[in-house]
Amino acid sequence: MEEKKGEDIKIIDIEKVSVIADYFVIASASNINQLQALVDNVEEVLYKAGYPCRQKEGNSGSTWVLMDYSDVIIHVFSKEDRLFYDLERIWRDGKVLESVDELGEEGKTETPSSGSDQE
Repeated sequence: MEEKKGEDIKIIDIEKVSVIADYFVIASASNINQLQALVDNVEEVLYKAGYPCRQKEGNSGSTWVLMDYSDVIIHVFSKEDRLFYDLERIWRDGKVLESVDELGEEGKTETPSSGSDQE
């Protein structure tokens, strides 16, 4: 979304606070054309990667588009609608991730080295 000038992109890990998804991705667009460009880009990139959109709410004239990719739900808002609906406040019990690199790291644990300290 960054290459299409998405603004204030946030990833929220909601896995521990909801059963509807593991992550929300929230982004803003400065106008309707940019919002549609963001939506089109997300759909194209994820489809090519083998992740077709399961459900989409909103259309080319909408100021909020929701795309459901099972474990990830993507919200693209106009700046005004994002402020009004304030999903970050509603889902404040989730963990805001600093980067895409953190996806899936919460469940990982380090394995101890094999046998060198055990005598």
